[in-house]
Amino acid sequence: MEDATMEKGIFEGLKVLDCASFIAAPAAATVLSDFGADVIKIEPPVTGDPYRNLPNLPGYPASPHNFAWMLESRNKKSLALDLAKPDGQAVLYRLVAEADVFITNFPPAVRGRLGITYDELAPLNERLIYASFTGYGEKGEEANKPGFDSNAYWARSGLMDLVRADVDVAPARSIAGMGDHPCAMALYGAIVTALYKRERSGRGSHVRSNLMANGIWANGILAQAKLCGAKFGERRPRERALNAVTNHYKCRDGRWIILSLLNEDRQWPTLARCIGREDFITDVRFATRADRHARSLELIKIFDEIFATKDLAEWRKILDGNGRCVRTRCWFRLRTTPCSPSTARSGSTAARKPSHGIRPASASTAMRFFAVPDMTRRRSGNCGPQVRWPEGGASRMLLDWN
Repeated sequence: MEDATMEKGIFEGLKVLDCASFIAAPAAATVLSDFGADVIKIEPPVTGDPYRNLPNLPGYPASPHNFAWMLESRNKKSLALDLAKPDGQAVLYRLVAEADVFITNFPPAVRGRLGITYDELAPLNERLIYASFTGYGEKGEEANKPGFDSNAYWARSGLMDLVRADVDVAPARSIAGMGDHPCAMALYGAIVTALYKRERSGRGSHVRSNLMANGIWANGILAQAKLCGAKFGERRPRERALNAVTNHYKCRDGRWIILSLLNEDRQWPTLARCIGREDFITDVRFATRADRHARSLELIKIFDEIFATKDLAEWRKILDGNGRCVRTRCWFRLRTTPCSPSTARSGSTAARKPSHGIRPASASTAMRFFAVPDMTRRRSGNCGPQVRWPEGGASRMLLDWN
């Protein structure tokens, strides 16, 4: 028989205060809520969290749904508090006294002005996990500098430069939340680690993470190479790649396929047969791995011509039907990937229980546990107008928690 706690979610009964905005820190609270935690989102009165307005900014896709808020604030309750005023701080302190986790991404100086530093909240609750998130860390001259994933994660880590096809191409722009969501998982991991520590010690702690550190971690292989004094070679475009069998090629229908032959000695003959060039197996130009690498430019030109003769679907059928001896990947456009059956089967998306009419599916937390329900499917929280609790509202919130 499954444990009753597991039936409701791993973090059933865990009380979390989400005092954050844009995007990594609130998303970490969302992950906790996906596994059953009770999350209260603290927002400023009247305007609410400015993240509610994200889809209205220029360049975002038009939708009748507030898709950004739906993603980051599902499962949460909303409480309006003016933390710049003593009354608002007093209500927050009462909630902190009963909370397990407090999450914020205000810069250290702002936390000080609002009275929500770790040193101020920890005495209220010795079991509190205080999780803070910043752009560039909490020490040094950039500690109070605002950071977004486009600059602190994407640009400062070197990723923005390294994904370019070659040095003459303009830097690649990031997309909304591209760095924030991986960072959310790092902060979530820190929180869960602190909860485990609390189980052993009985005491809470302060955990922290930041965008730049996560960007460096995402770029960790090349960052470590630099730290080891490695010498970096010339940046080469696709047409001049050093290995033709770990490269991408354009198909007849304009879509792209990526070859990923990591065991060339075994996989090369199969690839040659699949593309109708069995003669390549004995061709002295490409007979060995060293030969193929030495003539990579010549082989790329040949592959460009071959893959341009069929649509992507045809190539996938040919290459995937060979016992997986040839590893391929496809370049997918966003308009197809999230809605595909394979995406749902992988657990990347989950159907939602409607709260008001039809509710679209939602992008899921990227991990699953056996015999534990997917709490992403819970009814969405306050995705509509922001709630300002009337007199006594905080008391009712405490009653809900208790």
